[in-house]
Amino acid sequence: MPGRRLFVAVPLPDDAAEAVRSVVDEVRAEPLPAGARDVRWVRLDGLHLTLRFLGPTPQDRVEPTAAAARAVAAAAGPFDLELGGAGTFPPQGRPRALWIGIAEGADQLGRLATELDAALVEAGWTSEPRQFRPHLTLARSDGVAAGTLVAGRLARVMADRRIPARVDRLGLFESVTGGGPARYVPVTSERMGAMSR
Repeated sequence: MPGRRLFVAVPLPDDAAEAVRSVVDEVRAEPLPAGARDVRWVRLDGLHLTLRFLGPTPQDRVEPTAAAARAVAAAAGPFDLELGGAGTFPPQGRPRALWIGIAEGADQLGRLATELDAALVEAGWTSEPRQFRPHLTLARSDGVAAGTLVAGRLARVMADRRIPARVDRLGLFESVTGGGPARYVPVTSERMGAMSR
């Protein structure tokens, strides 16, 4: 199916993104065993918490989708959360993705995802069948033998660390691939709570 690869997410504020960058630097500072290939780290200039991945989207559906995201942002208020802990998908066996978890604020993110799902259904999308699992994806490790080792290092670094973040924007983003890790380009990014002011 042709179209732009879209998703809806809340971007991490700069201070939280900088703290995540220092976590990644700490994990990557330890050398890997000789000959081991590293996991594919995401670009650290576009860190976000995905609320809904939409995938390839025909051009005529982009504006109704953006309007749905704007409406949800306007109706929602900003809130605080804390990143904490780390894990992998799948949780056992060789990991495909490495992530940092949400220690506080997961309920608010879940409510936001539910409101977004309802708005997207009105805009012509089907409801998301999978349960929402809030997380911050940091790396992909498909087929990389060192994935388990790096995941263990990430879990150790995050074991007693909390990263506060003020969630105050929601946007529709396009994932642009080619030439390294995907870039995330905002289609629309709105300050949350415009209707409540």
